[in-house]
Amino acid sequence: MPGKNMKKMDRREFLRLSGMLGLGAATVSLLPVSESLAFDRELTKVTRTREAMGTLVAITVMSPSAAQADDAIGLAFAEMDRVAALLDRFQSASAIGALNADGKVDGLPDEVVDVLAQSRQYYLMSGGAFDITVQPVVDLFRDHFSRFGTPPPEKDLEKAVALVSGQGVLVEGRSARLALPGMGVTLDGIAKGYVIDAGARALEKAGVAHGLVNAGGDIRAIGGKGGGRGWTVAVRNPNGGRYVDEIRMTHGAVATSGDYEVYFDREKLYHHIVTPWTGRSPITASSVTVRAETVTRADALSTAVFVMGPKDGLYFTDRTPDAECLVVDRFSGTHRSKGWNAV
Repeated sequence: MPGKNMKKMDRREFLRLSGMLGLGAATVSLLPVSESLAFDRELTKVTRTREAMGTLVAITVMSPSAAQADDAIGLAFAEMDRVAALLDRFQSASAIGALNADGKVDGLPDEVVDVLAQSRQYYLMSGGAFDITVQPVVDLFRDHFSRFGTPPPEKDLEKAVALVSGQGVLVEGRSARLALPGMGVTLDGIAKGYVIDAGARALEKAGVAHGLVNAGGDIRAIGGKGGGRGWTVAVRNPNGGRYVDEIRMTHGAVATSGDYEVYFDREKLYHHIVTPWTGRSPITASSVTVRAETVTRADALSTAVFVMGPKDGLYFTDRTPDAECLVVDRFSGTHRSKGWNAV
């Protein structure tokens, strides 16, 4: 989700975020800001791109009618905006903002109840590697680096880690509360995927049979391009240079977690992904890309595998239904789970 002070982007920054200048863990060819063209005799390819969730979001629809494709894309963007606003912890009026500010909130929207329930599921299945209550730790590092350019003192880190407890988010019906004063929730590891899935559902509800939602490299595919053709997804090399792999997708999702997304020091030893039980950023992997049925699942699992590290993460993925992963290790190259299909 976006930070408090998201700056207005110039065109170069806009294109950089789209993947046209190489940023984005996975991208589908080169995404224009806006495009409508005949793809074959039956389908027109319509792509619309705009800023959302602190990144560039491109929606592509293959349709017999460009006007119908435009309408469907508009509905998808509207739905993504609606759901993203519910989950943004930086907005005091959102349910998550209220939960963090007051330690409790009533009248939760269905989507927030669902995200909190899924977050708990991934917390349990990952043995705590995925934990939405790391907010005090992430904010501590962000604020201390912003003010002093250095990591926080150990005593401050210990206090923040003591507030991390994935079982401390207590949900009953449409109410939620935090078990300890000072606890906080960040949905950065799952909300983006959830919002992308909401956009994909809106496309399907509008009758789209062939489409793609690409939010800064986190991708949901619907029905391929038509005519049995799949989408080609290239996985970015976090160390620069050529893409590390390509996969072909008709349905499903891909999401990536990486140390290059939000980091606090030049060496990327301190970044937005933290180990819940130590408060420190994992430094073995540079990026983890997960393929799954939904972006929500891929998003959460890519965070969990990043925290686990390549060896344990691959072991975990091989035993997790509907999940495959590719790990770029800082020290020993690229590793793939047993079921990862490269083109």
